[in-house]
Amino acid sequence: MADFAQNADRSFGDKLLGFFIKEDPASANVPAAQPTPSRVTQPVSAGQASTPAQSGAGSGPLASSPIGSVDTKFVDHFAGVLSKANLQGPDYFEFREILKNLSNLGLPEDKQFQAAWASFKAMAATGDPSVLATAANQYLTALSTDRDAFLKSVDAAMKERVGGLQEEQQKLQADNESIAKQITELQQRVTANTDRLTKITGEVAEQSSKISQNRANFEATYATFTDQIKADVSKIATYLK
Repeated sequence: MADFAQNADRSFGDKLLGFFIKEDPASANVPAAQPTPSRVTQPVSAGQASTPAQSGAGSGPLASSPIGSVDTKFVDHFAGVLSKANLQGPDYFEFREILKNLSNLGLPEDKQFQAAWASFKAMAATGDPSVLATAANQYLTALSTDRDAFLKSVDAAMKERVGGLQEEQQKLQADNESIAKQITELQQRVTANTDRLTKITGEVAEQSSKISQNRANFEATYATFTDQIKADVSKIATYLK
């Protein structure tokens, strides 16, 4: 049953894609299950389909929004949303299918709508065109509700993933700034130490010279005293008998 529902949604998705969008011939052979975005030319002449990327609401935390393109996985997703909201009996989608079949006849737009309405009245057994707008608005409400839920999940993902990365980014930047400050302080210490080393080299030579001279003076003075005393001792022994 699940496979049947999935296949039904995919078939409905293919029909939706055909209702609203003309594909380039170059992309016509791309498998429906392939998750790459479909290349799109322009909406069918009978009307335009708005996409979230074209509407101004729901801007996220990103500074700039990328340009979106129709993605087959989202076509399948919206097919599921619209399938759940699908009304019993002929309604807007059947009218849209008739309108699409008339789009290649070269009729003016008003004639296309009038011809489609004439066929739809016979199918739906109603002469009130408001049933189309009522059904279409119900589908718009279903899509809008789904979009709101999707945007909330996008915001949550932004906060969880991008927010976590931004927090790590700020920590790394602060860490780099702290390291850079430490490097600057270390460089300043190296410069100060180098200057001091240069001064110490001169001071060592100066102090060594002073100390060596002081020692030499001490030894010279010592020799003068001891030599005089030794001379006196010798003379005492010679002269005083």
